[in-house]
Amino acid sequence: MEHSVGWLGALVYGLLQGLTEFLPVSSSAHIRIMGALVPGWGDPGAAFTAVIQLGTETAVVVYFRKEIWAIIRTWTAALFKPSLRRHPDARMGWYIIAGTLPIGILGFLFKDVIETALRSLVYVGCSLIGFGIILGIADAIARNRKSLTQLNLPEAMVFGFAQALALIPGVSRSGGTITAGLLMGYTREAAAKYSFLLAIPAVFASGLFEVLKIGDEGSPDWGPTILATLVSFGVGYMVIVYFMRYISQRDFRPFVVYRALLGAGVLALLAFGVVTAYA
Repeated sequence: MEHSVGWLGALVYGLLQGLTEFLPVSSSAHIRIMGALVPGWGDPGAAFTAVIQLGTETAVVVYFRKEIWAIIRTWTAALFKPSLRRHPDARMGWYIIAGTLPIGILGFLFKDVIETALRSLVYVGCSLIGFGIILGIADAIARNRKSLTQLNLPEAMVFGFAQALALIPGVSRSGGTITAGLLMGYTREAAAKYSFLLAIPAVFASGLFEVLKIGDEGSPDWGPTILATLVSFGVGYMVIVYFMRYISQRDFRPFVVYRALLGAGVLALLAFGVVTAYA
């Protein structure tokens, strides 16, 4: 059940979204857990979560603006100039389009389940732990050799299906795609960068679709939603800067441990009746 979001809640949710969207810890899980823990808040709903992600995704566009412009420009030119079709930026444009298809199709087919049953805190807790373990294994055995210039269509589709797992709160969009990249031999930096670029079409499409629900009965009002979106943009941009520097020198073990502890904490709260699955 969706609940209204006040100004304080909007500020907190915006901070959470900005802090966690790009880390492999699941922003939707944190927003879902916070709503359950604070009396009177409750689940802000899938629409609110999707719309405030527009803020963090705008931060991606700003941070990678040169790369994004090069991809768009070269991909467009390649439609009319066959000699450019094998250019890395032109191919990247097609790979992002192809990689977006899985989450678009699965999100459409399972929309009702995603917005209702899968928002259970049971799924959130289990996903945090389970996919955290998978991330830890992938990071431990990663070869960290391949760059994005070596990306091909089959691997782009693997990235895409990994991103689609983020439809389940607790999986993490960046965590799923980065894990797939590590298992395929890509460096941490390459996997993270492609994860961020790949998310752009899906997040903007989802957010702009769900924005139509904002202000409706039972949904958050426009004012708090705009505040949360703006906060998520500012905080998210700073997190991208930090995260890209972090992964160039260190591994993902701290995030794996954090996911396990958070997931175990959620399941413990459910077991002792402190919160309910759909609070």
